[in-house]
Amino acid sequence: MPPQLAIQVENLNFSYPGNIVALDGVSFAVCQGESVGLVGPNGAGKTTLFLCLAGVLRNTTGQVRVGDLDPSDAAQRRLLPARVGIVFQNSDDQLFQTTVLDDVAFGPLNLGLGPAEVKQLVTEALARVGMAGFEQRAPHHLSGGEKRRAALAGVLAMRPEILLLDEPTMFLDPRGRREFIRLLHDLPGTRIIAAHDLELILETCGRVLVLDHARLIADGPPREIMAQAELMEAHGLEVPHSLRPRP
Repeated sequence: MPPQLAIQVENLNFSYPGNIVALDGVSFAVCQGESVGLVGPNGAGKTTLFLCLAGVLRNTTGQVRVGDLDPSDAAQRRLLPARVGIVFQNSDDQLFQTTVLDDVAFGPLNLGLGPAEVKQLVTEALARVGMAGFEQRAPHHLSGGEKRRAALAGVLAMRPEILLLDEPTMFLDPRGRREFIRLLHDLPGTRIIAAHDLELILETCGRVLVLDHARLIADGPPREIMAQAELMEAHGLEVPHSLRPRP
C-alpha cells in the first residue's frame, strides 16, 4: 500500500504587491510521517511557502493540498489550524499573553474546546517540551530556548498532524540547540524544517528541498544533495562541515 500524502503542491505561484515573485512553479509532495528540510538563501521563498501551506497567504495560481484540505477554499482554510502548526522564526511573534499557560491555551480555546480538555492539552504540551511548572511564568522573562519551546508547546497543544518549523534553532546556544534537536526526534507526525542550520537538517531530516529565487532547485537525500559543492555554492549555500572532505 503506497504511503499517504500529507502535503501536495503542484505548480504553486505567489507574488507580493509590485509583482515581486516569491514562489514560481513550485511542485513537491510530502508523505505522512516524513521529516523534510527546506534550505535556501534569504529571500528564496521559504517563509512564503510555509504561509501558503498554513493558509495565511492564498496562492496566486497552482494547487495545494494539506491532508485532505485545500487552503484556497475559505471553509477548508478555517480547519487548517487544527491540522497544521507553524512555529515562526521569531518566538516573540508567537508569545503574546501574560503567562505561558495562557499562550499555550490560546489555540485550543479558539477551537472551542472545553476548560478540562484545554487544561489537559496544555499540561501534555508543556510536559512534552520539558516546560512543566512554567505555567505562570511571563513569556518575556524566558530565555531564548525556553521561548522556542513555549512557542512549540502552543502549537503542539493543537495536536496538529503537520508541523512547519521556521529556523527552529535560531538564537539558541549550543545546549539549547542540542535539547531542541532531541525534542524534534521525539515528535510524531509530519514536519518540514526551514533552516540555515544545515547540520540540523542532516540530523533531523531524511530529505531536503533546495529553494532559490522562488524556484525549487533540488529534492533528495540531504547527504547527497548538500554534499554537492557546486550546487550549494550556486545557490548561496555551503556544504555542511560534516560533509566536507577531510584533508
